[in-house]
This record gives sequence, C-alpha cells and structure tokens, in this order.
Amino acid sequence: MATVTKNDLIDRIAKQTKRPRTEVRAILQAFLDNVVEEVGRDSRLEFRDFGVFEVKLREARMGQNPKTLEPVPIPKRRSVKFKPGRLMRLALEGDGPSEKPSVVVTADSAKMLGHTLNGTVNGTVSGPVEVTANGHVAAS
Repeated sequence: MATVTKNDLIDRIAKQTKRPRTEVRAILQAFLDNVVEEVGRDSRLEFRDFGVFEVKLREARMGQNPKTLEPVPIPKRRSVKFKPGRLMRLALEGDGPSEKPSVVVTADSAKMLGHTLNGTVNGTVSGPVEVTANGHVAAS
C-alpha cells in the first residue's frame, strides 16, 4: 500500500489540468480548509459517488486500563465518520472502479481547463468523458 501525499496529488492534478502547481495547491488547500471548517460546524459533507463525512458524538463511557484493569472514565467527544460512496466502494472491492465515473462537463469548465467541447449538445457532455489527444473533451 503506497502513501500518497498532498504534494503528490498537487503534481497529479497540475499535470491533468495543465494548471500551475501554485494554483492547484491554493485550490486544494482552500478545499481542505473548507472541509475542516464545515466538519467543525458539525455539517454533513456529501460528495456524490465519493462519500459522506459526518460528525458523530461519542457518548461518555467507562473504559478499562489494560495494565491495572481499573475502570477509567472516557469523556464524550466528537469524531468524524466517513461513509464511502459508490465509486469508492467499487475501488475498495476490486483493483479500482470497473467503469468510468459519469460526469457532466460544461463549456465553461472545459474552457477553464484549457479545452474545448467536441460533439456537444447544448454545451454539455453527459456520461463518461475523456480528453482527446488534440485537447478536446469528448464523450467516450
């Protein structure tokens, strides 16, 4: 099992989107900061097909010191629970998702990534997409 760091993700995203590392780093950090902020507010964060982050309250309970076997009070605390979404479950069940995720790419988001939409209907491509060799976003 390999460890993937934030810098590894920044490098990968910068390469995929052809955006500067500094821009990708700022966006990724803003995303992570917002996730932490929302979890701190007890918000439920839902990312379709990826998963859901929820804050759970763990009630106070009695534990046991393993050396002395004395009862030890454990105070209540908040914890974060992650429930994997569909694509995450598929990745965990096998070598990875067996199908490409279904996405909608708009002309604006393609333009932001430096691509143009190819074969579009009303400016969107619905379903699995790929970036072609000439830089067009197309349904696959």
